Amino acid sequence: MVAIPGNAKGTGRAPARPAAKSTPARAVKPARPAALPAAAAAVLTKATLRAAALLGLSNAALARVVGVSESTVSRLASGQRALEPGTKPAELAALLVRLYRSLDAMVGNSDRQRQLWMASYNRAFNAAPKDAIESADGLSRVLRYLDGARAVV
Repeated sequence: MVAIPGNAKGTGRAPARPAAKSTPARAVKPARPAALPAAAAAVLTKATLRAAALLGLSNAALARVVGVSESTVSRLASGQRALEPGTKPAELAALLVRLYRSLDAMVGNSDRQRQLWMASYNRAFNAAPKDAIESADGLSRVLRYLDGARAVV
């Protein structure tokens, strides 16, 4: 049997650790302040509405993209409602914002070029991107296409 340094008995076990000192309990901060989800929802809602406008999407088209009713989009625009983080519409809205940012980087911040690209037929989608993004699968395909086009050096 091999003796562990500091262990006089040679039992093969490490010596017992001294008892930890007791420290006074501190107040534990909540992991997320209550205002954080509301702020995130407001930012996502505003970014989605702005991206949709800059991509040339109507309220009806935006409703189809994020999977909500037109009246919900109207409430989002008026500030009566916000996209709740963690929901499917919020995830689709975040993808739409990402699509806008990718396309904007490619066309050099040109409103005309951005809207022209969205409205033009694209063989990769067998539709205009504006129409293709109305399904979750189409939105994902258009986003992958833009990510691939941006990656080319």
